[in-house]
Amino acid sequence: MYLLIASGVSTGIILLSLFICYQYMLLNWKDVELLTSVTLGAAVLSMGIHYLMTRPLEKAIHAITEETTRISEGQFEGLVPRLGPAEFQSLAGQFNRMSGKLKDSFDKLRTAEASRKELVAHVSHDLRTPMASIQAFVEALEDDVIQDKATFERYLRTIRLETGRLDALIQELFKLSQLDAGGTDYTPESYHVDQLLVDGLQSLAFQLEEKRLQVNVDLPECLPPVSIMPQEMKRVLANILGNAIRHSPIGGIIAIKAQVQAPYLKLYIQDQGMGIEEKDADKIFDRFYRSDPSRTRVSGGAGLGLAIAKSIVQLHGGTIGVDSRAGQVEGHGSTFWFTIPIH
Repeated sequence: MYLLIASGVSTGIILLSLFICYQYMLLNWKDVELLTSVTLGAAVLSMGIHYLMTRPLEKAIHAITEETTRISEGQFEGLVPRLGPAEFQSLAGQFNRMSGKLKDSFDKLRTAEASRKELVAHVSHDLRTPMASIQAFVEALEDDVIQDKATFERYLRTIRLETGRLDALIQELFKLSQLDAGGTDYTPESYHVDQLLVDGLQSLAFQLEEKRLQVNVDLPECLPPVSIMPQEMKRVLANILGNAIRHSPIGGIIAIKAQVQAPYLKLYIQDQGMGIEEKDADKIFDRFYRSDPSRTRVSGGAGLGLAIAKSIVQLHGGTIGVDSRAGQVEGHGSTFWFTIPIH
């Protein structure tokens, strides 16, 4: 409308100037009528062309306005059509890119909010169970219900066990929140894989002996050093080995294998457990995910170990996954693998 008004004003000024000039040209009336008709015709044609040329601009602005209204209502699926001159088409393209980035941001926010609610729900449940157990045993001890020493010591051991579970859960939650917030600085150093495996197995020696598990390690000669944060990668190894120990049968075998796939080194850890169903393989690294909730709660797992392992491996620029033969080959359970960069 502003463009049309500006065009009309400028055309009116031109017509007025021409009419004044006609009066001083000493023309007869017929010539004045002819020139006036031609001038008015040209003005009308000019206004018509101007109107037709501004229509695409109006449509483009209207389309952007409609899409802006939809975005303000939380709808990011639409796209602004590329109408009008090149500048407006470029504006529409930029607007569509902005809308796509806003959609990604809001999707991440919705996912984060859903994860937060799920986290609160899981943490509440996992804290409530040991807390209730500790409270019950403490009340029994305070009320002098337990008279014999053996039962008294058993109650104390249970309280100590539940306290340890609470402490482990809190430590895992703290580590996971630290990784999510980017609070872990990536400061890798050159480290040897055989030393990493020795340290990891020594820290789990008691659990291995308790279940009489045999560990077979297959490492190629002349393994190159890797570029890792040793303490963080030991946590990854401990979490995966802990799962392998937890789900392996008594007297079973855990196989560890390494392969060089430059520029990464790939580590495999295979157990002889029941394996993981195909439907659970993609979710096993989600926080608090349990393929068998009742069994893992009994064994003490909080469902955070693999989520932490995934975050640490990704921090190193590697990938992590699992291959399972659940129900297919007896004695071949799950094979967890992850890659770490070669120094």
